[in-house]
Amino acid sequence: MWWFQQGLSFLPSALVIWTFATFTFSYITAVTLHHVDPALPFISDTGTIPPERCLFGVMLNIAAVLGIATMYVRYKQVHALNPDDTLIIKLNKAGLVLGILSCLGLSLVANFQKSTLLVAHICGAVLAFGMGSLYMFVQTILSYQMQPKIHSKQVFWVRLLLVIWCGVSALSKTPLCPLRPQGYVLHMVTTAAEWSMSFSFFGFFLTYIRDFQKITLRVEANLHGLTLYDTAPCPVTNERTPLLSRDFQ
Repeated sequence: MWWFQQGLSFLPSALVIWTFATFTFSYITAVTLHHVDPALPFISDTGTIPPERCLFGVMLNIAAVLGIATMYVRYKQVHALNPDDTLIIKLNKAGLVLGILSCLGLSLVANFQKSTLLVAHICGAVLAFGMGSLYMFVQTILSYQMQPKIHSKQVFWVRLLLVIWCGVSALSKTPLCPLRPQGYVLHMVTTAAEWSMSFSFFGFFLTYIRDFQKITLRVEANLHGLTLYDTAPCPVTNERTPLLSRDFQ
């Protein structure tokens, strides 16, 4: 069995690969059509003008869905491993909410370009990067709380370094607003910080692969009648299958 066939490890892998492909394809298209400067444009600038705007929007929406799925599986895994720890349960719920808000922001960035509706685009970017950074921070705290019994110390330290990387990139970008005229050096620092922050996200979700190899989810259908028109309850056989099954027959 290949590593990506173990458990649900393909989810974080697909999230990282798909999001990276989104940025790469939109960048190549924008540069090829001379819509952006090849030297480190803002990520959102590579998806502002058609046709790359269409590609950027569709692919980033799919990335948002993959992100929610990945974060939900992580939430269920942490909950199953720590069903009685009150602190971890609260942090886990907070992480799920932050993750969903981050994915919502990603979708807003995908659908509202700077050239069409600037306010919505900026709100989406703040949600995507701001809530996403907080999500990483919360998950790192959870990793600390669960080590060494459940998590290894190495995993915690790797995630902590990625959170620090993300924080440094955010501090480098925040004081330099991309909407104001600025010198070339400041522009390069800002765009480099944005791309760096994105790569810290990629690295963080890659650390989920090994964890996800040890989990599967199942969906259970509880039937309350023999047909969809029955009003009185009657005994029926319920159905339980894996959430993602290899048998589609």
